[in-house]
Amino acid sequence: MVDVPVPATERHCPKCDGSHFTKLGEGKPSQVTEYIQGYFRKRIFRRETLACRCGQHVVTAPVPDKVFDKTQYGPGFLAHLVVSKCCDSLPLYRMEQQFGRLGIPMSRSTMTDLFHRAGELVAPLAHRIVALIAASEIVLADETPMPVQDDRKKPYIWTFISGTLVAYRFSVSRSGETPKAILGGTTGTLVVDMYTGYNVVTGVEGRRRAGCLSHARRKFFKALNSAPEAQVALDLIRDIYVIERDVKMARETGEVDHARARWEQCLPIMDKLYVWLAKQKLQHPPKSVMGNAISYTLKNWQALTRFITNTAIPPDNNRSERALRVVALGRKNFLFAGNKDSGENLAALYTVVATCVANEVDPLAYLTDVLTRLDSTPADQVDTLLPQNWALLAP
Repeated sequence: MVDVPVPATERHCPKCDGSHFTKLGEGKPSQVTEYIQGYFRKRIFRRETLACRCGQHVVTAPVPDKVFDKTQYGPGFLAHLVVSKCCDSLPLYRMEQQFGRLGIPMSRSTMTDLFHRAGELVAPLAHRIVALIAASEIVLADETPMPVQDDRKKPYIWTFISGTLVAYRFSVSRSGETPKAILGGTTGTLVVDMYTGYNVVTGVEGRRRAGCLSHARRKFFKALNSAPEAQVALDLIRDIYVIERDVKMARETGEVDHARARWEQCLPIMDKLYVWLAKQKLQHPPKSVMGNAISYTLKNWQALTRFITNTAIPPDNNRSERALRVVALGRKNFLFAGNKDSGENLAALYTVVATCVANEVDPLAYLTDVLTRLDSTPADQVDTLLPQNWALLAP
């Protein structure tokens, strides 16, 4: 709070020509938001050294807690690197330039090493988040390319989401091995697009597959120029989302209300869409844009309508697609991961940061605290350090 007095030149009354004024209240507030340039703080610890009078023994105070041995960088600095890259998609070379403008020489190679050391440290947390997602009844998933320096490979980063848990997994290919490694042997519902790589976990003894209505909508939108009648499908799909929005805005408290809305309102709309598609199928060549949209929707009808009978299942997997936006932006800014190990470290850090955000936990404060606790936390107590539990332990 800064007090601003009335200038002496204005302490004059034009009505009575007086100069004696009385203060009214605490003053009129006026707010200004300012930016203070970031800074580094170097802390020098003087560790006491004591010698016994016998001259045979010397003892020195222990080294303050560090993220790992033989480093001069604190957990707050490592947390800043991780959040800047994994939350803000800022490449390390730009951070190097920023630090240089602050007068702090910071090698990009040093930051790269610190970033990946942090990825190795949080790996147990990321693995635990993946395990909790795999044990969940409803999981959303999607994938996007993440190049490495070796042009012969076409790696991907996958995302798996359940509730407030968000996980990423790096893979050297787009094969079904990654979904199998994460969700193989589990049951429940998997909300995905129709990519065949997920077939390995949506078999008879695996998870039920729920489709993405948004993917179907995009195909009809693409067909709109050549087939204006596609607008009918777009309007019907829009009505589904209007109902979902209204239910959300009304904040209906009971599960029965949402179920009734889907059964009594969404089901008739989907039935109407099915009848219309069946008629339109005869009027469009299978290989046309409109024919492809119709075929895609009818072929996957059971998966696309699974949300009708279970209100916990969303009508699309848009949330998993949104979770990959940070990966896509990072890919645009820092282009690639160095190699497989780098990709795995990046995915682990993405996992921890995204789960923090999903649980409304500040990832910077979280990592600053947790990075120094990981080494001393037993493996069977790692759950206490997960973002959704950390708030209960945070100082």
